[in-house]
Amino acid sequence: MKSDDYEACMRQFEWLGRVRVPPECYIVLRLDGKGFSQFTYKRFEKPFDARMSEMMVKAATVLMKEFGAIYAFTESDEMSLVLPPSFDLHDREVEKLTSISAGIVSSAFTFELCKAELAQGVDYVAFDSRVWCSENTQRVVDYFRWREADALRCGLNAWAYWTLRKSGKSEGQATSALNGKGSDFKNELLFERGMNFNDVPLWQKRGVGIYWETFQKPATNRLTGQPVLAERRRLKVDRELPAKDAYSELVRRIIA
Repeated sequence: MKSDDYEACMRQFEWLGRVRVPPECYIVLRLDGKGFSQFTYKRFEKPFDARMSEMMVKAATVLMKEFGAIYAFTESDEMSLVLPPSFDLHDREVEKLTSISAGIVSSAFTFELCKAELAQGVDYVAFDSRVWCSENTQRVVDYFRWREADALRCGLNAWAYWTLRKSGKSEGQATSALNGKGSDFKNELLFERGMNFNDVPLWQKRGVGIYWETFQKPATNRLTGQPVLAERRRLKVDRELPAKDAYSELVRRIIA
């Protein structure tokens, strides 16, 4: 069999969905770490570790630059990135977007893990990826409001859980003590142990935002030799995101 015929024969068994995100829609890629609860247990401080957050930010930044994302949000072991309606890489195919984004983030995070000398004993680090889309700007804003609300819920639960664990409770005891309990109970639990959840760093309650900003940089006019200010673009890492309506306005301004 000729090589071209053999290739054609084999390719007919490939299974490609060819599902594309409709044009003029925003695309949000959401990625989650696989098995990170066990993976992070002995490597990072609980309930939050600035090193882990920084690794997630750097991995998200790599993907932002590769895909031309306009905003990224990360909390714990997840990240969400929004691509503009004009995005046209990989023909907007869902399979390509999810597989390539998961591969990039897994690789970038592993690289940061190795730099921090925390990769010993790790067989692999993996992220899964999924696509969310909408042509409605407000829906995109609502999506990130949802993720910020989840960061607050998870942050409070993490502090309550690990406060109990560090006081001597077992995994099962701490889980049972918090099962079905609301935010008032968890806040009071922390307060009784000398901690006010309002005082924890904002990034532990609201996540971290990453977006492009313009700035002026001293330069020299090549024609006249005179000093000028050149406008440049850079990524800003925002660890003090506003909440509620103020956050909605921030996201809307970034993506509009």
